[in-house]
Amino acid sequence: MMQAMKHIFFKTILWLMFAPSLWAQNDSSAVAQFIASPGLKHALIGFCVKDFNGKTRYAYNQDKLLTPASIMKVVTTASALEILGDNYRYRTKLSFSEEDSILVVTGSGDPTLGSEYSDDKSRNFLSKWTSEVKDNKFSKKPLHVLVDDSLFGYDGISDQWTWEDIGNYYAAGAYGISFVDNSYKIYFNTLDSNSGAVIIQMEPNIPELTFQNNMQLNISGQDNGYIHGIPFSNDRRITGNIPAGRSSFSIKGDIPDPGLLLAKSFADELRFDGITVVDYKTVRGRHSDSSHLKPFYEHVSPPLKDIVRQINVRSNNHYAEHLIRTIGVSDHSNTSLNALKNGIDKIKSFWSSKGLDASSLLMYDGCGLSPQDGVTPEFMTDVLVKMQQGSNRDSFFESFPKAGEEGTVKNLLKETRLSGKIRAKSGSISGVQCFAGYLIDGDRKYAFTVMVNKFDGSRKEVVRNIEKLLLSVL
Repeated sequence: MMQAMKHIFFKTILWLMFAPSLWAQNDSSAVAQFIASPGLKHALIGFCVKDFNGKTRYAYNQDKLLTPASIMKVVTTASALEILGDNYRYRTKLSFSEEDSILVVTGSGDPTLGSEYSDDKSRNFLSKWTSEVKDNKFSKKPLHVLVDDSLFGYDGISDQWTWEDIGNYYAAGAYGISFVDNSYKIYFNTLDSNSGAVIIQMEPNIPELTFQNNMQLNISGQDNGYIHGIPFSNDRRITGNIPAGRSSFSIKGDIPDPGLLLAKSFADELRFDGITVVDYKTVRGRHSDSSHLKPFYEHVSPPLKDIVRQINVRSNNHYAEHLIRTIGVSDHSNTSLNALKNGIDKIKSFWSSKGLDASSLLMYDGCGLSPQDGVTPEFMTDVLVKMQQGSNRDSFFESFPKAGEEGTVKNLLKETRLSGKIRAKSGSISGVQCFAGYLIDGDRKYAFTVMVNKFDGSRKEVVRNIEKLLLSVL
C-alpha cells in the first residue's frame, strides 16, 4: 500500500514538473476535461485567460505558436486602431491636368469603394465623381482617365497563400485602388445534368476574363466551387462542385486588375453622361507625373472604427489586407517598398514597444488566410488586454460580434448564460478552430484566447467542447 502511494506521489510530482502550464484559480477539472475531449486526442491545444490587469486566470500551452486562422485579424485591427487612430479615413483624390486633359484618380488604399459592406452599396460614388467633373468644367475637351493604383505596389497577395485559395473572393488582392470588394460573381445554370454547370453571366462584367470551366454538380446543396488564377492574369480555372437543379447559382472570384476595372467603369459613367472619353488606363508599369495636376475632389471613406467592425464581425479578409498595407505605407511615399512586409514589421515593432514578445507572432498576412501564420495564445490575449488599457478600448471592444447573436459567432454559446455577454472573433481553416475575445459581465472582465489545431473530430464537436470550456471557466 505504502509503495503504491509513493508511486502515485512520484507520478504527481513529475506531472507538476513537466506537464504543460495548466493553472486555474479554482478547479482545473474543466480544463482537464477539455484537453481529454473526443476529437482532440491528437490535436494541438492552447488557451489563455487573463483579467484586464493582465493577471493569468487559466493557461495551457499559452507560449506555443499555433495557427490562428482569422483571429489574426484581432492583431491587425488592434494595430490599425493604435497606429492610425480610430477616426482615420481613406481619401481617394481626383485631379485634373489642363495641359493634356488627363483626369487622374489617385488611390489611397480604401477598401470600401463600391463595397457591399459599406453604407454606399452601389456605384453611386461614380455618379458623384462625374458631377464633380462637370461642375469643375473639365468636360469641355475629350478626357483621358488615368487611375493611380500604385500606393501598395503590386504584390497584392501574400506569397504564403495556397493555390487552392488564390483567385477566390476571400483571397482578393489588395492594391492602392479597391473596387466592389475586388470581387465578381459568376452565375451558373445547373438545371440540366447533361450540360453540367453552364456559365450564364458575370457581375460586374469583365469581358477579358476567360474560364476553363471544370465545375461539377452535387446533390448535397453545398457550395464547393473554387476559382483559380493569379493577379493581373485574365485566365481563370473553375473547379469543385455546386448544387444541381438551380436556374442561377453564383460563386465569387477575385478581380484580377481592380484599378483597370474602376478606370473602365468611371469612363463608362462619364460617357453615359455625355462626356467624351478618349481612353482609360492605370499607371501600373509606368511613371505617373503629378506636377501639373490640379486636385478638385476627395472621396472620403467611413472612419477606421467602422471598417474595423466590418472586419471583426464579418471576418472580412479583403478589408484586413488593406489595413495591414496601410500601416506599412503610413509613413512612406516610396512605392518600391513591400507594403505587406513593412506593415508586418511595424506591427511587431509596435507591440514590442508595449512590452510584448514579438517572437510570439509569425505574420504572413493581415487576415490569417496563410497556414504559415502563427501566434501564441498568450500574445493574442495580451493584445486584447492592452487594448482595454488604452484610448481605443471602446472602438475595439465594440468591433467584436456578440456570441449567440451576430456575425461569425451568432451560433456560439447561443441560449446559454454567456450568450450576448461574450464578444469574440472566430478563426477557422482546415483543421483549425480558434476564438479570441472578451467577457464583460459586471465585475467579471476577462480576455481569452482558445486555439485548436489539427483536430481529428468534426468541427461541430470541437466548437461544442470549446463552448463547454468557456462556460466552465468564465
